[in-house]
Amino acid sequence: MSHRVLIPVELQAPPLLPSGVLAQRFAGHTMGTTWSVQALAPREVAAHTIASAIDAQLQRVIEEMSTWQPDSHISRFNRAPAGSWHALPEAFFTVLDAALTMAVDSDGAFDPTVGPLVDLWGFGPGSDQRRLPHLPDPRSLQAARLRCGWQRIVLDRTGRRVQQAGGVHLDFSGIAKGYAVDLIAQALRACGCVSWLVEVGGELSGCGVKADGQPYWVALERPPQDAGPGMVVALHDLAIATSGDYRRYVDHAGQRYAHTIDPRTGTPVRNVLASVTVLHRQCMVADALATVLTVLGEEDGMSFAQQRGIAALFIRRQGQGYQETMTPAFAAMLS
Repeated sequence: MSHRVLIPVELQAPPLLPSGVLAQRFAGHTMGTTWSVQALAPREVAAHTIASAIDAQLQRVIEEMSTWQPDSHISRFNRAPAGSWHALPEAFFTVLDAALTMAVDSDGAFDPTVGPLVDLWGFGPGSDQRRLPHLPDPRSLQAARLRCGWQRIVLDRTGRRVQQAGGVHLDFSGIAKGYAVDLIAQALRACGCVSWLVEVGGELSGCGVKADGQPYWVALERPPQDAGPGMVVALHDLAIATSGDYRRYVDHAGQRYAHTIDPRTGTPVRNVLASVTVLHRQCMVADALATVLTVLGEEDGMSFAQQRGIAALFIRRQGQGYQETMTPAFAAMLS
């Protein structure tokens, strides 16, 4: 099957690779998923140095932002008493600040305080089940919704601290993996790597070219059983993130409930979209935007993306198949 090709509009001829670089590959498991790195590094940069730098950034995200770790910064904040103030480490502050900015811009389609609803619907820590024993009753749903709301977050940007309003349960699952990709990319640059492709849980970022002079070509994720023509993108100073309702879900009485929660209703997103893919220079932003557009749905999501010049691909279910729609910024990359 032939593939359509996406090339960044502002792509410039990459500089010549310096002599004496070696291709390095690394992979592992983190945050309940997999990660992988391809990198070109000078010979004098030892593989264990790069591996240690990657591991340090992954551990940083886990220690600060994983709700699955009871002693992480986010877990301690979520348990803290009302009115308490919490000094934030740099990474945590960066993600919370970005998440709140996205919440404001999306009018609540993205909300980092959605944790109580994530737990209620069976997607929180310790809930790796595929079947939901029973749907949340209206009283439980209302109680969880009352604990949510990004407007309840008081962030002191000057002092880099946040106040626990009482019962607030932060959840960065819609943005943390993308941020981890960005952190690893920064670490690779600091190690002296001249090009790389970083992937964490399906979110990717690429920089520069491979040893053969080609960019890092990546196939866009598509829903299972989608027989349409695929796409590949040149990840040259570019990141990609996909939100799909097939990635994680629970079943109840023959109905499937996807893991993406609509903060505005308190229930899992249920619309015609099977997946949304976003291209952006920052993987953290691409990750969050993919969630926003999924929550908004095809019509409102397309309007939101067009107004902001976002490169996005929407794939919706239609009958027994799929149909795609792309924003002008995405279509402009088609070669």
